[in-house]
Amino acid sequence: QVQLVESGGGLVEPGGSLRLSCVASGSIFQIYTMGWFRQAPGKQRELVAKISHYDGTNYADSVKGRFTISRDNAKKTVYLEMNTLKPEDTAVYYCNADVRPTTTMRTDNYWGQGTQVTVSS
Repeated sequence: QVQLVESGGGLVEPGGSLRLSCVASGSIFQIYTMGWFRQAPGKQRELVAKISHYDGTNYADSVKGRFTISRDNAKKTVYLEMNTLKPEDTAVYYCNADVRPTTTMRTDNYWGQGTQVTVSS
């Protein structure tokens, strides 16, 4: 069983910063692309940023220059450094990863439970 657990969300004022973390656990053979999505009330879930297992990155236009995604393969962890936060960044942020478990050796896509980020004064 593979689990993704996010942490680091919270309430921050506009212009502030937060760092999200997501740790993968379970019987893992290999983790491929990891990413962060977000979903605001009444809106569809959208990609924020993703990072491949060779550290190639992609960002949504709305966060380019403000957010940075990184990963630590030894710790099975992906991070999202969020700076210059805006009220429109308010959403539940979900971790996502393509993982090959040792139990099945089949690559599947997994989601975390989400962490709330609220940007408000």
